[in-house]
Amino acid sequence: MGETIAILLIAAGTLLWADSLRARERAVKAGRAACERYDLQFLDDTVSFARMRLARNDEGHLRIARTYTFEFSDTGNNRRDGAIVMLGGELQDLQLEPYRMQ
Repeated sequence: MGETIAILLIAAGTLLWADSLRARERAVKAGRAACERYDLQFLDDTVSFARMRLARNDEGHLRIARTYTFEFSDTGNNRRDGAIVMLGGELQDLQLEPYRMQ
């Protein structure tokens, strides 16, 4: 019985890890697209995991919400912070630190 539980836990962990990789890749694409849209530089071409929690989508279904942070630059000489929230595999929110538009 203990071996079955261990195998199920390993399988669940593997599925969570694979789902997290897909969500991270979508977060990178969303951050890159937002920076291109506003003529900003998406620094380091990556996002960093910040938080994971459970949340409900618009239909009321429970999903994993992951928050990722990233840095961008509006001038090329500074670093500003941004955040992306992925609900399941879908983009829920994207925030950019205020910056001066030129």
